[in-house]
Amino acid sequence: MVKLRKSVKKSKRIVKVKKLAKSSRSRIRKVRVQIKPLVTKKEELGVQELKIEQSKFYSGPISKLPRRSFREELPSEYGQDKLVLLVRDPRWIYAYWELTSQTLDKFKKELGNAFSGARRTLRVYDISNIIFDGNNAHRFFDIQVNEYANNWYIDAGGPGRSWCVDLGLLLSDGRFITILRSNTVQTPLDGPSWITDEEWMIPEDMFSRLYGMGFGFGQSSAVGKKNWSQRGILTSPGLASMASPVKKAQEARKFWLSVDAELIVYGATETDAKVSVQGRPIKLRPDGTFTLRFALPDGRQVIPVKAVSSDNKEVKVITPIVTREIK
Repeated sequence: MVKLRKSVKKSKRIVKVKKLAKSSRSRIRKVRVQIKPLVTKKEELGVQELKIEQSKFYSGPISKLPRRSFREELPSEYGQDKLVLLVRDPRWIYAYWELTSQTLDKFKKELGNAFSGARRTLRVYDISNIIFDGNNAHRFFDIQVNEYANNWYIDAGGPGRSWCVDLGLLLSDGRFITILRSNTVQTPLDGPSWITDEEWMIPEDMFSRLYGMGFGFGQSSAVGKKNWSQRGILTSPGLASMASPVKKAQEARKFWLSVDAELIVYGATETDAKVSVQGRPIKLRPDGTFTLRFALPDGRQVIPVKAVSSDNKEVKVITPIVTREIK
């Protein structure tokens, strides 16, 4: 009986040892040997630098943005009273506007029964070369529009002009009530510019007289061609220009300064008006504009510009005064 128990214990020990041996073999099989490649110190530094460089451009995890519908349209109204004028080409301009219901109600109350018979109208003003005050346009024409329209293409009828547009009400008695006024635009020319170098010329005698005034020769004293050559001044018949008369004397000095300047006077009036500058009549361009070029010597220059209407009943004088000083 004792021997049987000992044999049973011994057999249990053997089975237990076999199980331990089997489990240890399975563990050994599962162990994987990882062999790291040899990395030099220089390569490690390169990897670190790459990570640092990539981190500069990292802005965090990308979040999913909500999808936006591309079917959204601009609003038809912004709730503002506005009239805008744009240029399409030398002959056509484009106007678009918004008129709020509050503004219309205001005019309905003010006009009363006259409002029902009023026609909504675009009044187009030609305001070329003038400061428009609402009543001094060269001409205007009307375009009747319906109450549903909010834009219009306008045939200006000619290039190179300035335009302004009013949106208003034309009453049955002929009165025009302005509701909105646009900005001012200018249509470009449809060909080469009509301004040439000859338009900028100044007569030789006038230039020499102005130059003489700058050097104290007096208003009535003109510097002759002989004096021009003696003072080292070069002129050309196409363009009046001057070189510094004191440059030759200053060449011996180490430090000097020479500055030349010219003055451009331009303006516009009625095409049939008579214009004079410093008492001398000038010729206007076909559209009533004029341009003059003056030398600007040292001292004070007074340039009165006088315009007389064709019937000699109105006279306007504008006097630019320009001073050039040496300090």
